[in-house]
Amino acid sequence: QVQLVESGGGLVQPGGSLRLSCAASGSIFSISIMAWYRQAPGKERELVARITSDGSTSYADSVKGRFTISRDNAKNTVYLQMNSLKPEDTAAYFCNADGVVVPSTPGRYRYWGQGTQVTVSS
Repeated sequence: QVQLVESGGGLVQPGGSLRLSCAASGSIFSISIMAWYRQAPGKERELVARITSDGSTSYADSVKGRFTISRDNAKNTVYLQMNSLKPEDTAAYFCNADGVVVPSTPGRYRYWGQGTQVTVSS
């Protein structure tokens, strides 16, 4: 069973920074893509940033230049460094692992974390 556990959310003032972490545990052979999504109340879940296993990254326009995604393949962990936070960044942030290969099981799978709340407010 693969589980994703996020940490690092919290309350921060506008202009502040937070670093989110997400560790994938369980019997994992490889993970193709790791990503962060967010969902604000009353809105659809949206992609924030994604990173491939070879380190290629992409970002939502709203966070370019402020957020940085990185990953440690050896630890099956993805990070999201969030700087210059704005009130509109307030949301539940969800970790996603896609193209997950587990030993002795054919196919690739997708998993979600339980979410961590980020609130940007003065």
